[in-house]
Amino acid sequence: MLKKEKELKNKPDDGNLPEEKYTADRLIRIWRQYAFQVKDEGLDTFYNALVKRDPLIEKNDILKLFVENQIQVDYIKPHLNTLVAFIRKSLQNYNIQVMIELTENPVEDIKFLHGKDKFKAMAKKNPNLNTLKNLFNLDVEF
Repeated sequence: MLKKEKELKNKPDDGNLPEEKYTADRLIRIWRQYAFQVKDEGLDTFYNALVKRDPLIEKNDILKLFVENQIQVDYIKPHLNTLVAFIRKSLQNYNIQVMIELTENPVEDIKFLHGKDKFKAMAKKNPNLNTLKNLFNLDVEF
C-alpha cells in the first residue's frame, strides 16, 4: 500500500505539466546541446542526423526531424524518447513531440578530390576568383 502511494506521488500529473513558450533559437541551442551529448556517448550517427538539419517547428509543439534514409530512421527511433525527454525538460514544455520524416531533398556532401575541384566549387560561389586567377596567372591544379 505504501509502495502504491509513493508511486502516485512520484508520477507526474498530466494536467499539471508545464507548457512554457519557447523561441526557435532556444530550441535549436538545446537541440545542439543534446546532439553534442550523444556524440560524447559515442552515438555519432545520431549526432550527425541531429546537426545536419535544424528541426522544423510545426503547430501544436510538433518538431520534425528530417533524415536522409530509412536506416537513419531505424537507428534513431530507439533513442527518440531520450531526446524528447531532454527537450521537454530543458524547455519546460511537456507538449513537445518529435516526428521523424524522410527528406525528399537530401543535402549533397561535396567531396573534393583535387584542388581544381575545390577551386571550381569556390569560383561557382564567387566568380571574382576566376578574375584573380587569370590576373595573377595562378595555377590551381595541385
